[in-house]
Amino acid sequence: MTNFNVSRCSRVISVILMLLGLCVNNATATIIPAKKPASKDCVPLGDWVVPGLGKASQQEIIARAAKASVVLLGETHVNADHHRWQLQTLVALHGVHPNMVIGFEMFPRRVQAALDKWIAGKLSEKEFLRAAEWDRVWNTDANLYLPLFHFARMNRIPMVALNIQTKLRHQVAEKGFYGVPMEEREGLTRPAEPSQAYIDYLLPIYKQHDRKDKKAGEITQDDSDFRRFIGGQQLWDRAMAQILQQAVTKSTSSEQPLVVGVMGSGHVLHGFGVAHQLHDLGIQNVVALLPWDSSKSCQHLVKGVADAVFGVMPHVSESFKPQFQRLGIRYEMGRGGAVVLQVEKNSIAEVAELMASDVILEMAGVPIKITEDVINVVKRQAPGTWLPIKIKRDDIEMLIIAKFPALSL
Repeated sequence: MTNFNVSRCSRVISVILMLLGLCVNNATATIIPAKKPASKDCVPLGDWVVPGLGKASQQEIIARAAKASVVLLGETHVNADHHRWQLQTLVALHGVHPNMVIGFEMFPRRVQAALDKWIAGKLSEKEFLRAAEWDRVWNTDANLYLPLFHFARMNRIPMVALNIQTKLRHQVAEKGFYGVPMEEREGLTRPAEPSQAYIDYLLPIYKQHDRKDKKAGEITQDDSDFRRFIGGQQLWDRAMAQILQQAVTKSTSSEQPLVVGVMGSGHVLHGFGVAHQLHDLGIQNVVALLPWDSSKSCQHLVKGVADAVFGVMPHVSESFKPQFQRLGIRYEMGRGGAVVLQVEKNSIAEVAELMASDVILEMAGVPIKITEDVINVVKRQAPGTWLPIKIKRDDIEMLIIAKFPALSL
């Protein structure tokens, strides 16, 4: 009988198991699976996942959401797959709960009459987008959203405008809520105080903005400008929450409607934004659903980020070419021209060094007298050309050049 060396055998087994991708604890001889590299496929394309729990069926998610008072559908505005998912989800929810109201972040409440006329079939697409001031207010390709608008009209689902004027958000950010006269607040009530988690979430976003008077690493949570930034975000969340709450509580129907809010994912994530304000307004049964790009890191898929997420394709900029050029500003008419309210980061306007509070007097020699003048000049601008813009800054008139890049093939 051969003398069996146990120690030597254990070492041999350890080597074999190691080669097989397993490891052995020598003290207990317990087989432990080797650690696998993190996968990005935590939300497979076309699947629903409940963060912290795992996959769920479409029927489960829709049945739960259809019992809510408010359902929030997030999005990245330029991702076409996000809007396809929103439409699919709206159709599924409508099949279970046809008494529905859909609120859209994309419209300020001042254009509510245009939404009502659209649902009533009194406006064509072109007339609707013009009446809703689409190019001025949202300035994103309407084709991404039109399927949602048509779905609402075909099924006579009321559409409500959730947003407020950009000017009001800036006023609150600069002066504080009570620094703005009551008659200029568009009926808004004071937002609920933000959670510490929301403040922690917003700080790195704030730091990404260009703050020319701040040094790197100087900004803290007590920074006065950062606190004003938070105030502006809270006002935005509160404005949308108030309209959604009113749609729930002021319905004259015998059955409470299912109110759905379509908005940027930043207002939905972790319940920090609109859901937090809805809870403060007495609406507790809120369900948050988000699209989840297949390329997104699984580290972000944590419990509480949403009630459920759905796997979609990531946005690829090359696959979407806007129908017209974009300067990258938000503005309003006043002071003898178009007053720049905001310059988008990495936009043509930013490269041209346009700044908030600049007044655009002329573009390509065309005097700017009405809102559509800016839109029409920019739309006509050919790729690869330069656009001269006459502005007034601090009472000094100057000429700047906006360079429109050539289209990539």
